[in-house]
Formats: sequence, structure tokens, C-alpha cells
Amino acid sequence: MSKVYLVGAGPGDPELITLKGRAVLEQADVILFDHLASGDLLAFAPATAERVYVGKKKSNHSHSQEEICDLLIHYARQGKNVVRLKGGDPFIFGRGGEEMEALVDAGIQYEVVPGVTAALGIAAYSGVPLTHRDHTSAVTFVTGHNPGAIDWSKAGLSETLVVYMGLSHVSEIAARLIASGRPATTPAMAVRWGTRTEQSTVTGTLADLGQRIEAAALKPPATIFIGEVVGLRDKLNWFEKLPLFGKKIVVTRAQDQAGSLSHKLHALGATVIEYPVIELLPPEDSRPIDEAIARLESYDWLIFTSVNGVRYFMERLDASQRDLRALRGKLCAIGPATKAALEALHLKVDVLPKQYVAESLVEAFAAIPLDGKRILLPRAAVARDLVPIELAKRGATVDVVEAYRTCLPQTPNDLNLDADWLTFTSSSTVKNFLALVGRAPFANAKVASIGPVTSETLRANGLTVHVEAKPHTMDGLLDAILGEGRT
Repeated sequence: MSKVYLVGAGPGDPELITLKGRAVLEQADVILFDHLASGDLLAFAPATAERVYVGKKKSNHSHSQEEICDLLIHYARQGKNVVRLKGGDPFIFGRGGEEMEALVDAGIQYEVVPGVTAALGIAAYSGVPLTHRDHTSAVTFVTGHNPGAIDWSKAGLSETLVVYMGLSHVSEIAARLIASGRPATTPAMAVRWGTRTEQSTVTGTLADLGQRIEAAALKPPATIFIGEVVGLRDKLNWFEKLPLFGKKIVVTRAQDQAGSLSHKLHALGATVIEYPVIELLPPEDSRPIDEAIARLESYDWLIFTSVNGVRYFMERLDASQRDLRALRGKLCAIGPATKAALEALHLKVDVLPKQYVAESLVEAFAAIPLDGKRILLPRAAVARDLVPIELAKRGATVDVVEAYRTCLPQTPNDLNLDADWLTFTSSSTVKNFLALVGRAPFANAKVASIGPVTSETLRANGLTVHVEAKPHTMDGLLDAILGEGRT
């Protein structure tokens, strides 16, 4: 049976949505989302779900409130599960009550999923406790889009005052509060895009906050906080002190692999721009890898040089009539991520190089007899031949089979942002990025490389490598960026 869900999306950081809110999104047929709901949350919905923007900005409403209510009813009567995704909480200046009344009048089933409202989330991310034993025990939320409609002589008495939608009228609001007896020296601040990595904060007092906002050219959406607790910000502000806060970092990994690095960068305060320049695909001809799997027990060693190699090899194994019981050979993984992918299949890795590059992999086999041994190397269609050539010199028969291939994705080539960092995790990401975008839009960006081979490709293409990961892993790449920031 269809139902409408009024879901609070939280104040901006997509990770602040509730577990129930995410679960509802995952089952949605239609999503009506507004301007303040993070677009990243739409990724939780099925690809088949219809996404309808019904956002409202100052003087720019894509739909009237009546039209939004009609759409909710329209989709519900089609038998669809409808999610109304609203910034913050549906019932704190979110007009959720009006939408709920319309659903009741139309006989539509509904459910409300509360969200973290802007006042709570933004204050927390700004280092301002809305209540504090030494400063305040009362908090008032008001809407500031029409200052004349509020009795500021009453609202202004609250020890902590939070003003939604009041940025355009902040000087008038301050004047009314001061006229009502609030000291002009009361600490005050305005926060734009609070809880997001783009968060921007202006602090001052009731007397000068309006001037400071104008000088900083702060624009909506923003929330205003007034009260003695704002004075605690200098001591308690944690979010804007994260090591990568305010940095824009481009991640060029394939879309299905970018998540781990992107998540870690986001957790450190960075604005992450995912711009995948590689698309991974199965081999055009799967017969060579299928034939190798058919004689799997004949191999003494299997060497995996990437997580992708493990993934695509296992996909072909699953498509065959065989399974892991046919595996008799020992296993080598080029690095910890590849090792972890094998261990996730309950397989033990026998050899792990000290350095996570081909040269170190060859060195790791130096003391292992290979004369007459058969080795299977499932890898990308285009890769360095160092490993098979050197192991063959040692008397091994090395079967190199294509497990997957890489190609240029259908990525828009209009990426033109003032990024602080570009990250590259392979030579392919370098070549593809330059083919898609070129160097011009990022002349001032620093470059982070996963390892020496990638660095060599970068330099060969005229790019300066500012940091190189040591060890040559995603965590090493992250540490290198952080280390540069500390120098």
C-alpha cells in the first residue's frame, strides 16, 4: 500500500540523516526534495525512483506550497511510495504541518520521520551549545523573514535566540531587539550552509553583526544565533578546525571505488569533488580468463595486483562451473587493500611485497623457487609487463589474462572549479583526466600521487607532484595531503 513519508533531511551534512530516513529513501518510488536537502541523499534512493525538485529560494519558488501538496497526493494515488525530503526537520519552519493536513484531507496514509533541525545541527558544528548551565536555560526559535510579525519584546527575552530565514533583515532584527532591552554587546553570529564543508561563519555582536555580514558578502541560506553562548565558539569550535576544512579536493577514481577515499576526506572537513575518469568494464573477450579458470588447479601461484583484479576474477569464477575448491596455488597480493579483498573470501595471502609496486613484488619472489612453476596473473587489459617478464626469466610460465578493462567514462568535461588538490591513484587516472579536462582549469591546484609510477606519468605530462603516498595506499595518500598541510 502506498504511503507518503515526510522526512527530515537534516541541516546539510548528508550523514546527519536518521537511519529511518535513509531506510525510507531506499524504498522510495518518488522523491520530492527541496533546496536545503543535500543532493547526496538522493543516491540512497533506487535508480528507478523519480526525483522531483520542489525547492524554494528567496523570490524563486519552483512550486507553490499548494502545488507541492497536490503532487504528494497525485503520486500517492498512483500507488507509489512518496518521500517528501525536507531540509532540517519537517515541523520546524518546514511547513510539514500544512502538508500533513492536506494528506489527511485527501485520505492519504502518511508517516513523519523527524530530522535534525538547523538550529541544533548548525550550532553543534559551530561550537555553540544552545544551552549551558553558566549561560542559558532557555532557547527560542523564530522566523525572521518578516520581522514586523514578531513581538521582539517577548522573543528577545530568551537567553538564546535562533533566527531562521532572517539574514536579509538582520540589522532590523538587531535594532528591534536592542530597542526591546537586549544589550547591544550581546554576542551574535550568522552561519551559512551550516554542517556542510562549505560552512561559513560571521561573528560579532547585535550592534555590528549586520555590518560584518555585509562586509563578508554572506548570502542565504543562513541561520542567526544570538546569546552569551555564542561567546563560547572560539573555545569550542571543532568543525572549522578540522585539518582539511575548506579545502576542495578532486577524487579521480572510478565511481564505484571513490567512496572510501571520499568519505575519509569528508570526515577531515574537505569538500570532495568526485570526478571519475575511469570506468571499469569486463573484458571484451572473456574466453582467456574462462580457460584459465577451467585449469585453475594447475597453477602454483595466483598473483593479484589490484582489488579490481580480485573482483573481476571472482565474477568469472562465479559464472563458471567451478568454485574456490579448485584453487590449489599460493596467493600473492600487491598491497593491503588487495590482501583484504582476498581475505574477505577467507583466503590466506602467502606473499605481500614490502612496497606496493611491481618492482617490490618481483623482489618478494627472489627467494622463492619458480623454475617450472605455473603462475596466473589476472589483471587489467593495459598494464606494465615488468612482473610477467621478470618472473618468466626465473623459469616460470606466466599466463597473463585480462580480468577487466578500463575506459573513459561518460563524464562531463566542463569541470572548472578552483580546487586545492587533485588526487591520482594510477597512471590511467592521469592520462584520462588530462584527456577529459586538460590542465588549464587547475593551474593552482596541488597534485597528490599514489606512487612512483603514477608520479612518473604526471611529470611526463608536465605536472608537478607535490606529494607522493608512502606507503602507496589510499591511507598513505591521505597522510601525504595532511602532511603537506602541516608544513
